[in-house]
Amino acid sequence: MFRRCCTALLILAACSAAEENNKDEGLVIVTTKEGTADGHDRFLRSAKAAEAEVIALPAGESADSGAQVQEVTRLRAQLEQSAVSPRRLVLVLRVPTSDVIVAAAAGELQAEFEQQKGRVVFVADVKCRPDEKLASEYPVGPGYRFLNSNAFIGYGPDLVALLSDETLLKDGGDQLAFTKLFLDEKRREKYGVRIDNAAELLQNLEGAEEEVVVRFKGRQAFLQNVPLSTVPLVALGSGASKQHLDTLGNYLAGVWDPREGCRTCWDGQKELGDKTDTFPRVLLAVFIDQPTPFLEEFFNNIWKLNYPKSKIDLLVYNAAPFHDKMAADFVEHGSGIYASVKLLGPEEKISKMAAREQTIEAGMKGKAEFFMFVDSTAHLNNPHALKLLIEQNRDIVAPMLIRPYSFWANFKIELSVDRNNPNDISSEYKTIVTNKRKGLWNMPYISECYLVKRAVLENKNTRPDFSDGKQTDVHEVFSSTMRQAGKFMLLSNRIDFGHLVDPAGFDTSRLHSEMWQIFANRWDWERRYIHENYSKALDESLPVAEPCQDVFWVPMITERFCQELIDTMEDFGQWSSGTHEDSRIEGGYESVPTRDIHMKQINFDLEWHQFLREYVQPVQKRVFMGYDSDPPQANLNFVVRYRPDEQPALQPHHDASTYTINIALNTPHKDYEGGGCRFVRQDCSVTESRRGWMLMHPGRLTHYHEGLPTTKGTRYIFVSFVDPE
Repeated sequence: MFRRCCTALLILAACSAAEENNKDEGLVIVTTKEGTADGHDRFLRSAKAAEAEVIALPAGESADSGAQVQEVTRLRAQLEQSAVSPRRLVLVLRVPTSDVIVAAAAGELQAEFEQQKGRVVFVADVKCRPDEKLASEYPVGPGYRFLNSNAFIGYGPDLVALLSDETLLKDGGDQLAFTKLFLDEKRREKYGVRIDNAAELLQNLEGAEEEVVVRFKGRQAFLQNVPLSTVPLVALGSGASKQHLDTLGNYLAGVWDPREGCRTCWDGQKELGDKTDTFPRVLLAVFIDQPTPFLEEFFNNIWKLNYPKSKIDLLVYNAAPFHDKMAADFVEHGSGIYASVKLLGPEEKISKMAAREQTIEAGMKGKAEFFMFVDSTAHLNNPHALKLLIEQNRDIVAPMLIRPYSFWANFKIELSVDRNNPNDISSEYKTIVTNKRKGLWNMPYISECYLVKRAVLENKNTRPDFSDGKQTDVHEVFSSTMRQAGKFMLLSNRIDFGHLVDPAGFDTSRLHSEMWQIFANRWDWERRYIHENYSKALDESLPVAEPCQDVFWVPMITERFCQELIDTMEDFGQWSSGTHEDSRIEGGYESVPTRDIHMKQINFDLEWHQFLREYVQPVQKRVFMGYDSDPPQANLNFVVRYRPDEQPALQPHHDASTYTINIALNTPHKDYEGGGCRFVRQDCSVTESRRGWMLMHPGRLTHYHEGLPTTKGTRYIFVSFVDPE
């Protein structure tokens, strides 16, 4: 028993001695100011990852109790107290810690410092501060020439000696004082002062933003100064370079690695569980700032959000008279189901800026813990989007949303970049947009959809001022407020939240305006108008229906498109006479006339040619192998109307095409009786047409055909003569 007790005491003594030795070694970072909370937390996380001790310099005396103690004197006193060991490396930061990231382990910093020629090493600068006239007095050499006193590193006793310099103290210990010390060769050599000209230890990003990037070695992210071919271990940002620091901070200090992705995404996450009565209250604010295509689908997505409506206060702002009825109907439908509903319509003449301001004011009077700002261009296709964003438990978080088939997204990494120009955007932006990297990303600008905690909007420093008449971009007002306050705006692409629609050029003068959106918003156009089984026609493992020889039958467009096309033609109303004289075609003579309206007449010809290329041609390539004409051309694209008392049928004929498509726009035995198409040579008829299905057949030589009589009602078909030459 006695021997065991002695052994235990010896172990405890050894551990205590080891702890004392550890305090005399390693890396300590002495800071003079914290800066913003989010940035300071990031710094502390990076310092912890580096296994460095952080010592915050106590504040100087207040003005009421006398002159403020010089920062240099306080630094020296702190070092004498806690970091005088000759084996303890000290990094002094005279900038807000929110502007600093430690990108390497303490051991790496110590090893690199040992390779330096000086005893005290200062971070380098691209500019001579504070007096450019002193530039000529600096030694000439490669890299960054000038001293910056914002950060320096050395062993404790060497720093104490430097900070005890009488002239330095006399001059006040500012940037100019340290510059004069360095330029004085005797004093420089006395204290062993050097500048990290090659940024091997410390990297000042200001003026060097484009030179410093993140690289990966295995799973480890590191900084690289490309022109100097060095690996800086600590990054400092100031001024405009803070944005670049934020970008680098998305990866450094173990935040992200190629295998696991985002390693800090789970930090602070709060699962809501299944007890919906405990869910936080949310003010869900919808903003219709302009006429927006596919608003019907937008509202459907809002309604389908998997979050208790009794916990949602709904506010809808609509500045577009075109959407009056739809917005009012949605609010009315939600009345009594949502916790509260409110509609701000065009008649109230409220600007989009004022609408945001009123939204915040209304929320502050209520019980909302979160504010969800959603523009009508932001489609939350994922019904769990709101719940997942709240569970992320961040002050500000935006779901990543993109315009399909493009790189346009609801964020910017670089404020000056034109998101419309693929050549102008960075490779990093592309890797995030394409989900090659997933995580939570600190961004300088977010738009169209974001979730904000109440505390952010309650704080006068982070509450956006939408009354500023100089700014027209509401999202820049929000984002610039957060940037200036140092508030992190996080973008999540951890899951697919939804997408954006492009409202530019949306023409609301048409009866069914979304029909013309095949170029601007193809993804939404497909889901509204392309048949749900269209993809089966392209599946090589499935047969294509062939009711007659070389006549193929595939599902193509939705019933909604069929009806909207009929409505559009009837609204246009200028049906041809059905005679041989036809001024719409070259030569003015139609050999096989029908009662029809051409797509050109309703300004839909470009859109229809896009339809032919994107959806018809893939089917043609499958069923008529070996024929490839890209893009397909069709001079005659038209809707035909058959009626017993008008034109019930069509005589046998060949089509002036390589192949013809014929799409049924309504349903036999429901909308009409009779009708159909008979292929004379094949002695085969297709009479049981399917609405939205396309017949595809050769136009010349082999498929002489006729339109069978419509005996009752009205039959509509759409016809294209593809590749007439």
